[in-house]
Amino acid sequence: MKLIIERAALLKSLGHVQNVVERRNTIPILSNVKMSAGDGKLRLNATDMDLDIVDATAAQVSEPGETTAPAHTLYEIVRKLPDGADIELDATSGDGQMVLRSGRSRFSLSCLPAGEFPVMSGGELPVSFDLAAIELKALIDRTRFAISTEETRYYLNGIYLHAAEQDGAPVLRAVATDGHRLASAETALPEGAESMPGVIVPRKTVQELHKLIEETEAEIRITMSDAKIQFSFDGVVLTSKLIDGTFPDYERVIPQGNDKEMKVTRKTFGDAVDRVSAISTEKSRAVKLTLDKGSLVLSASSPESGSATDELETDYAGERLEIGFNSAYLLEIMRQIEGDTITMSLSDAASPTIIREDGDDSALYVLMPMRV
Repeated sequence: MKLIIERAALLKSLGHVQNVVERRNTIPILSNVKMSAGDGKLRLNATDMDLDIVDATAAQVSEPGETTAPAHTLYEIVRKLPDGADIELDATSGDGQMVLRSGRSRFSLSCLPAGEFPVMSGGELPVSFDLAAIELKALIDRTRFAISTEETRYYLNGIYLHAAEQDGAPVLRAVATDGHRLASAETALPEGAESMPGVIVPRKTVQELHKLIEETEAEIRITMSDAKIQFSFDGVVLTSKLIDGTFPDYERVIPQGNDKEMKVTRKTFGDAVDRVSAISTEKSRAVKLTLDKGSLVLSASSPESGSATDELETDYAGERLEIGFNSAYLLEIMRQIEGDTITMSLSDAASPTIIREDGDDSALYVLMPMRV
């Protein structure tokens, strides 16, 4: 394999794939990126056996071929080369080395045979549909913060993506929960997604996908089976195993009878929660909301630090209610909402609360209260 490639193109491509490679590997080949040159392109492939990414970029290929090189080392070398440089990659010596030349710099990297590089087994992906990058990004942005990190409840360690119905209209819905909060977001169901199985996309896949689609405005081709999901766009193909488990019946968690409604300016409320939480204990992060007609008092106290209160005007006409929340969870929800006003639907101090952006039904958040 021998080729010349622009530094910027190689750096971007390596940046896409090297995040998939785990820093510590018991299998040496999994620390490497597979490099395949031919047809005027360099294809890079990295995997951790659960997640696989292929990225293709233009290159001047003089000798087609393939090899594997240490992913993180190669990325660091390319990152530290000067902007605008051309890079020559040469793995034609047959001695298990790949030489990288750029200007007066020369590096020799130990390679492993490409034939040893694992292939994530194929298999049919019968469901296929297209989704705009901006819509997929919105589904991820609004829900990923609520993914559980508790490994024992592995079926909560991802986003549950499925076809559902909202007010009689078919929607593609993403849901995540860690048992303390739940986030749900939806968009119109794309053509071809009607027969999709409900799938749980793992946390690492969600994180890598989010980074990749930050840069694109393309349509994302999504193909899936009940065991795998694949995202294809802009020369990138991301393939992931799905979490083999049953996502809980989340609709049972969403309260239906919350009869008290409060509307408040999102930024004003978020800033007040942030101020008051400065005094709350590091462990509980508890903040108390006291609602009364037309007003909301936020308060927090801790034996070490003292106490704090903040009062806001609010659109609330219900009876007096005191309820406590984890301030960090409240602030995370505020960051997902872009509108000016939020609506909180409450029942009592022990029941979950629904938070929505006022006038936008495409996302909702459920937050469990705390004792304060």
